[in-house]
Parts: sequence; structure tokens; C-alpha cells
Amino acid sequence: MKPPRPPKDVLRRVIRLSRLNGWSVAIFAGVAALVSLAFFDPIGVSVCLLVGLGGVLEVHGQRMLVRRDPDGMRWLVRGQLVVLAVICSYAASRLMSFDAGYLQQEALPGMRQMLSASGMSLDDVLEMVGLDANTVVPFVRLMVVVLYGSLILITLIYQGGMALYYRHRTEAVEAALRAPPAATAASGPGDYAI
Repeated sequence: MKPPRPPKDVLRRVIRLSRLNGWSVAIFAGVAALVSLAFFDPIGVSVCLLVGLGGVLEVHGQRMLVRRDPDGMRWLVRGQLVVLAVICSYAASRLMSFDAGYLQQEALPGMRQMLSASGMSLDDVLEMVGLDANTVVPFVRLMVVVLYGSLILITLIYQGGMALYYRHRTEAVEAALRAPPAATAASGPGDYAI
């Protein structure tokens, strides 16, 4: 059995990981918010901004740890839980809002018109992918369930796993922060004299 990592090593690792993860989430959510804004999707913009908030909370917690404030660990966990709650809520709302009637009565006739205007037939397009007008609605419903169900599962695994990772390292990080700071300078980017 491997001996536990020294608290200073745990702290360094948590600081590096939280910086990378927090900035990744914040930047990705910001870009996605701009794309949603370009498509005039207010719900998408709102969801992206809330996910970005989770990334910002994580970056804030990382900076608190660099300043030797143990409350930063709580901010790291909160950031993960915000992202988890927002993405799972959004995906669940998309799953519950699937409207087969709209698809049959509005979307498919609209597609049929659009394709016929360009000299194509919806039935020919559906036949190319192995579907017909009767099976397209169950197929789309299955795709919606797979897409948003996968999003929920991946979010639960990743964000939930990150929240647990931070939570389980809180004691070691607090022990490292109670120790007097090292007198040497940091040896490189991402290394902190802790």
C-alpha cells in the first residue's frame, strides 16, 4: 500500500488542478455563451453564464489557496456543484420538454417545404438514412434521450468526481496551510512556495 502524499504535495496538486479546471470551464462557457448569443438563444446564454460562474468560483477558490486561505477548498467544491446543478437541470429540462406533436405537425412539414424548395424530397432524405416518416419521431426522441442522458451522466461523473476529489483533500490541504510557508521562491509556473 502506498503511503499518503505529504500535505504540501496535495496542496500543490489541488492548486494546479483547480487553476486548469476552473479556467477551462470559465473560458469554454464564455465562448459557448457568445455562440448562443449569436444564435439569439437567451436560455443557452443563461446556462453558459451560470456554468462560467462555476468556473469563476473554482478560480476564486484556487487563488484563496495560493493566499493560504483554507476556505478556498469550499469554493472549489461549490464551483463544481454549481456546474453540476446547472448542466443537469438544463439537460433534464430538455428531456422533459421534448414535444413529439411539434415535431410531427410543425418541424417535419417545415423541413418538407424547405427541401422541396431546393428540389429534394424529405422522404428521399429519410430513406437515405434508413428512416421513414413514421419512424423519424421515435428516432429523434431516442437521440434526445441519448444526448441529454449522456450529458447528465458525464456531468455527474466528472463534476461530482471533482467535488469529491476536492472534499477528500480538504484535511491535507488545511494541514499544509497550517504549516509555516516555505522560505524559497517558487521553482516554476504552477509551483508555489507553500
